[in-house]
Amino acid sequence: MDIILIPGLWLDASSWDSITAPLEEAGHTVHALTMPGTGVPAPDSSDIGIGDWVDAVVAEIDATDGAVVVVGHSGGGNVAWGAVDARPDRVARVVFVDTVPPPSGQGISEFDVVDGVVPFPGWESFDEPEVWDLDEATRAETAARTASVPAKVPTDPLQLHDDRRHKVPVTLLMGGMSEAELRAMLGEWRPWADAFDAIDDSEVVKLGTGHWPQFTKPDALAREILAAVSR
Repeated sequence: MDIILIPGLWLDASSWDSITAPLEEAGHTVHALTMPGTGVPAPDSSDIGIGDWVDAVVAEIDATDGAVVVVGHSGGGNVAWGAVDARPDRVARVVFVDTVPPPSGQGISEFDVVDGVVPFPGWESFDEPEVWDLDEATRAETAARTASVPAKVPTDPLQLHDDRRHKVPVTLLMGGMSEAELRAMLGEWRPWADAFDAIDDSEVVKLGTGHWPQFTKPDALAREILAAVSR
């Protein structure tokens, strides 16, 4: 199986390095992506939006033969869902890593724009449940590898058009939430709850991690991705 790995904001293809080997050892072909405009100054990235990120994933899907599995971490989940919407007949399963499928018209989130781009805001900007398992060494190492993203990407509304995306099986690998906890949270965000409920085949797996399991428990994350792929 071809597995396409989409990083979250401020990360590049190398953020999947600890995941790639176990997937390849299991016989899969891995495509870890760096999204357009990552680390690129504003003069050359200001026109890049979420649609360009979706297009990059669609191009990767089109370059393969047969069905693929698409994996998106955090904000990369929006990108993954957009690619599934564009190619529902090519995606065998989509895996969301500590994020949920968004409703049409929603962006990722809003962050400060500095010098025309959105830099990594620092670990202190995240809530404790997201960062509790990142030790100081991992925080320092990972922060040094982050890069800015184009200013439009986090807030651009994702436009979805093809309801066939709801037929694609979905796995949510949630850091700290069980399915019951996730559904309780989504109950407070009606559009997101409706988007999740519209999916025909979904499952929720609690990892017992913070928001970045690829750094804190890569073996467990790889194992759950492989389990999802096998289904």
